[in-house]
Amino acid sequence: MSATTYFANYTIGPDAYDAVPQVCKLYGSRALLIGGPKAMEAAAPALRQALEGSGLEIVAQEVFGTDCTVSRMEALAALAKERGAEMIFGMGGGKALDTAKGAAWRAGLPVFTFPTIAATCAGTTALSVVYREDGSFDHFDYFDRPAIHCFIHTGVIAAAPACYLRAGMGDTLGKYYECQFSSRGESLPHSSALARSISGMCCFPLLEHGAAAMADCQANRVTPALEEAVLANVVSTGLVSLLVDENYNGAVAHSVYYGLVLLSGFEEAYLHGDVVAYGVLVQLALDGQTDEMKKIRRFMDDLGIPATLGQMNVPLDRSVLEPVLTEAVHSPDMEHIPYPVTEDMLFEAMQRVEAL
Repeated sequence: MSATTYFANYTIGPDAYDAVPQVCKLYGSRALLIGGPKAMEAAAPALRQALEGSGLEIVAQEVFGTDCTVSRMEALAALAKERGAEMIFGMGGGKALDTAKGAAWRAGLPVFTFPTIAATCAGTTALSVVYREDGSFDHFDYFDRPAIHCFIHTGVIAAAPACYLRAGMGDTLGKYYECQFSSRGESLPHSSALARSISGMCCFPLLEHGAAAMADCQANRVTPALEEAVLANVVSTGLVSLLVDENYNGAVAHSVYYGLVLLSGFEEAYLHGDVVAYGVLVQLALDGQTDEMKKIRRFMDDLGIPATLGQMNVPLDRSVLEPVLTEAVHSPDMEHIPYPVTEDMLFEAMQRVEAL
């Protein structure tokens, strides 16, 4: 039985939008732009300038909403057809890009992504995280292929709040450590083996360039270090997600995140990637990788990522953490790991992280 793999093409740089006419003209001349309000305020003028005189036009500009929901994707798909759009442009963060991808899939149109922050790999992945109308998680929508092309304007990302770049680096670290852990000792087929090899690019460039990239983003500077961090967050992580079997796409780090967000007010206070980075520490402690844990702790300190429960205002109290531990050990991401993990083991790992 044949298998087809689509990769995520991309353009990166402070003039990335100049490539839009050449890349997109093969797919038509009329685009519906979907994005976040702040994202489009920051980046749409540069995109429109790049399209001047090219024959490509934006037929409508629509705010995606607040969450990526089925009803919103269907409404935007209908709008695309109504306006005669031949392609969809998604601009913003993860939820905006996911909404654009889902709307394009429902409308049967090609989609192009324009990430304005580097907090997620949504610009290069073939899925959308779908929420219910009340804002709670519902399901994943999986697509046959990612966006046709991802345009990464480093000037826009450098001007965005640096906390998003920082959180993106935390989440990207998780991709490396979880993929390596969940696939340990296994002989993998080509696609997953390639993903496991690529996952090193989700870690090593960040350890080398991450602190400098963070300082550059805080100063709104486009630099080679910033570009390396953005490529790790958006492209390397996206490639791993596209190639790897779902069994190897998560492990302890994300499971700890899904447990902690059950605590009242926690999800609103802390960014996903920051918490995943803490989960990496817990996974390393659990696995007895003390030297690696200390290395990642130093990296998190350099970036300003909270590295303990105390720094996230969560007490190291078994009674408080009980629902967190229960959720974490029963998370789907824990179904394919090298050995069984109990609540006691996870709590002991948290204790070791707190004492580091």
